[in-house]
Amino acid sequence: MFRTFADDIKSMQYHYMKPLLILLLLTTMTVASLKAQVEPCGPVPTDNQLRWQDMEMYAFIHYSLNTYTDEEWGYGNEDPQLFNPSSLDCRQWARVCKQAGMRGIIFTAKHHCGFCMWPSAYTEYSVKNSPWKNGKGDVVRELADACHEEGLKFAVYLSPWDRNHPEYGRPAYVAYFRNQLRELLTNYGEIFEVWFDGANGGDGWYGGANETRKIDRTTYYQWPETYKMIRQLQPNCLIWNDGSDRGDLRWVGTEAGNVGETNWSLLNHDGEVEWHMLHYGLENGDSWVPGETNTSIRPGWFYHDTENEHVKSLSKLMDTYYKSVGRNSTLLLNFPIAPNGRIHPNDSLRGIAFKKMVDEVFRIDLAEKARTQVKGDETVIDFGMPTKFNRFLAEEDIRYGQRVKKFLLEAEINGQWQQLKDALVENGNGLTTIGHRRIICFPTVNATRLRFTVLDAKCQPVIKKLGAYLAPELTADIPDAGEKKSSNLHLFFSSPTQMLIDWDTEQTITSFRYLPPQESKDGTVTHYTLWASTDWTNWTKLASGEFSNVVNNPIWQTIKFQPVKAKMLKFDADRLATGNRMAYGDVEVMTE
Repeated sequence: MFRTFADDIKSMQYHYMKPLLILLLLTTMTVASLKAQVEPCGPVPTDNQLRWQDMEMYAFIHYSLNTYTDEEWGYGNEDPQLFNPSSLDCRQWARVCKQAGMRGIIFTAKHHCGFCMWPSAYTEYSVKNSPWKNGKGDVVRELADACHEEGLKFAVYLSPWDRNHPEYGRPAYVAYFRNQLRELLTNYGEIFEVWFDGANGGDGWYGGANETRKIDRTTYYQWPETYKMIRQLQPNCLIWNDGSDRGDLRWVGTEAGNVGETNWSLLNHDGEVEWHMLHYGLENGDSWVPGETNTSIRPGWFYHDTENEHVKSLSKLMDTYYKSVGRNSTLLLNFPIAPNGRIHPNDSLRGIAFKKMVDEVFRIDLAEKARTQVKGDETVIDFGMPTKFNRFLAEEDIRYGQRVKKFLLEAEINGQWQQLKDALVENGNGLTTIGHRRIICFPTVNATRLRFTVLDAKCQPVIKKLGAYLAPELTADIPDAGEKKSSNLHLFFSSPTQMLIDWDTEQTITSFRYLPPQESKDGTVTHYTLWASTDWTNWTKLASGEFSNVVNNPIWQTIKFQPVKAKMLKFDADRLATGNRMAYGDVEVMTE
């Protein structure tokens, strides 16, 4: 027999210590009357945070002088004359992002090199001193207008670190930084988010000083005053900050495209935030600070010709979607701009294929036509006949807080209940927090019924939606899927920190590429030495050095050197991020 919402409310007086499922989709109760019955549970999101969470996916655009120097980080002394794209088209960016399912764009108005993509009145280091449009251009303006035309929201990234400005590290720079921020927040319409990078201080040009400058990131930028200015100028804007003062949104501790399988939208307002808090949130945090998962559609954030054939495959993008949007986060997916001023066709085709696949996976909710019965903390979805599915979706109404701590998922197959688990989780079953949206992936089952049971919750769960779906298999013949196997190399380890690769015949080697492990920091190589040999006895050192930012952004790392003949390569891990054994996601060797 079906239980009504009123029945469940009445039973609360007898089961106040036990989590009780309030399934909104089974009732016709109005929002006003629901609010009268359900009290908030801990911190709750603001209206701005609710609007942001509903965006689910939006794009990053990285474009600057780095695009023309083939670097990820500029030093600050790059010549503005390098910026002269042949066919810059911000409307193409906006169209591609919209077709890829993005609902907004965050643009790198200024990266670490300090070059401004708008004609700032406070510096000469900007597009106004480039050949592009004879110094009369404004990329920020063109993109803001393009977003408006396409119905996309617009936001800006302004790097606090500036390797060009002579006053960086001194009080005068903070005033300069705020002046630039004020320009961006007053001249380009509504801004939905301001993004401040966590990279702060280090070596740079600094007006010709060519030195290293260190700052105290907890005090130098005087964030409280900056936040006050932002909220006055853009009251609907959210603040993303990896600095000391708590913004509205948090980094998830990696640029690999995933957040923890347990993900609370909470942190404490004060105090240091350790990595596990970024990645998993804080169950009993006193502030609503949800996670934003940022990653790039390519290995790097900026465009590099060498990465044209390494745009993420459809299966990798779907994996990223399940581990971000499907884990109570949003997905901020980067599309770098090529030197001609446009998104490369490989990136646009993959992004569009990604959107089509997301739509296909969630096109038919098998639970909509099924009979649903709620009894206490248990919901049973009865399909009436054996039905194939491999995805489960649950959503809480986060207006009243995040409540569910743990749940159970079971499928009735041939009359027997079998437990399901999240196949994307290595340890445990992954059936923990829900929040705005939780998607559980598992091998296809043919079940008559599906049972969802809340095992533990902070307060009575308020479930907004439950769904079941059958996702198609991802294969290489899907248009623009980009599916490919890993390198086919003969490699082995002579010690925990030494990888050897050999060939039957002598090769002319031109470069070596290392992909760090994607699911863990353990074993990630941060410092290396690469050797070559033709006889296993005499070894030639090809290169040694450091993989910068590889822990936070575990992308393909390329080691270039003069072509050399070799039958063996030796890759030494001189230093690991953590652990005692080298780990890798993939390796590639380029030969002539």
